[in-house]
Amino acid sequence: MTLVTLPGGETIWYKVTGEGPPLLQIHGSAFGHRNFEHLTPLCATDFAVIDFDLPGYGESRGDPRPGGMAGIAELVFELIGQLPYDTVSIHGTSFGAMIALTLAAHHPEVVDTLVLSCFLARYDNAARMMRKTWKQCAREQGMVAVADLTSVAGFARGFYDRPDAEAVLESIREANSKTLPEAFIAGTETIEKTDLSPLLPKITMPVLLLAGAEDNMTAFDTASSGFGMRKIAAALPQAELHVIPESGHYLVIEQPAIAAEKIAAFFR
Repeated sequence: MTLVTLPGGETIWYKVTGEGPPLLQIHGSAFGHRNFEHLTPLCATDFAVIDFDLPGYGESRGDPRPGGMAGIAELVFELIGQLPYDTVSIHGTSFGAMIALTLAAHHPEVVDTLVLSCFLARYDNAARMMRKTWKQCAREQGMVAVADLTSVAGFARGFYDRPDAEAVLESIREANSKTLPEAFIAGTETIEKTDLSPLLPKITMPVLLLAGAEDNMTAFDTASSGFGMRKIAAALPQAELHVIPESGHYLVIEQPAIAAEKIAAFFR
């Protein structure tokens, strides 16, 4: 585990697990690095997996970067510059996938391959309404309550029949408790303002797309106001797409073995 200070003054926590080609993982909007606590050990047999916390999440500190999604992507670019690698592959999930795509469009020279899971290039109005309730919950009740509220939409229905469901939910509550509500709200508002569809033609590196068949947060097919995974795949002719059955938005938590298998196979 390492702490680095970026040019903007942010203190960023990161950890490298395993050996092999570097795979930087960018977490979603509520979790911090523990978003990948089930996936990282599986990927670490093939990669040097780099997990980190964005400012205001987990062990990292700092004010939100100005500049919207591009500003956050610039922060991650600065972090990559402090790592002992010339280039990295990146796996981003949800909010993290939006950051990863933005970074790859602006700084393709440092990105070898993209893995993008469970995200929208542009939120539709239904997703914005969902996010509105989460922001209100964060302000009034805090991030542990947000953990339960988002989990309702985050998992496939069958997840709640699993014997380990409550233990997984408790882990999510603990992870979310380390996120500052202000950071979550700022991230959500950045998501709501972002349209990444104009950046898709700039993505030239190999791309693996992973979607949950029961994802209710970032639906595979959005309403007309959004830009979902089906349209993203069509706009990236080099992309390989897998829709994972019996999985919701929390694919990397719900089906980590399948996700790890798809990622490893893509790199072979």
